[in-house]
Amino acid sequence: MLIVNTDFIPGKEITKVLGVARGSTVRARNVGRDIGAVFKSIVGGEISAYTELMAEAREQAIDRMVADAVSLGADAIVNVRFSTAMVMQSTSEILAYGTAVTIR
Repeated sequence: MLIVNTDFIPGKEITKVLGVARGSTVRARNVGRDIGAVFKSIVGGEISAYTELMAEAREQAIDRMVADAVSLGADAIVNVRFSTAMVMQSTSEILAYGTAVTIR
């Protein structure tokens, strides 16, 4: 599955637009990570536990977007974007979305 953030794929022709493919996940912080984050916020620096949490969430959202595109019969996703939203206190949604297409 080709995944690009442009509206075309160099050297390929989009033969059919199948619709929006999307995948999301909602993740919550945990107490262990919060303790480390509080300390880091005092002394400064990257909060690597949260960086890892968000990276995992993005990968899961991408995997779900790809599964959605496959169910539509796509072999590529163009114009891929990410969105993040706070769902409730201490939880975030990561949404990956793009246009499912067939190419040749």
